[in-house]
Amino acid sequence: MYVCICNGVTDRDIRQAAEAGCRSVPELTMRTGAGANCGSCLELATSLLEQARNMRDLPLDVLQQAA
Repeated sequence: MYVCICNGVTDRDIRQAAEAGCRSVPELTMRTGAGANCGSCLELATSLLEQARNMRDLPLDVLQQAA
């Protein structure tokens, strides 16, 4: 799904940035371009980044129990 139409950033791009260590929205903007133009995507981009970071920060045993 496209999150930032202006720069063609997808939810997958945001998850990949989080997996690569992206920790903040300004860093996400620098890495992907999301939010660099009109900014209408920032709320969704922030939410997706937080979700991806939370998944990344969960201990492995919690993820295995969920599966």
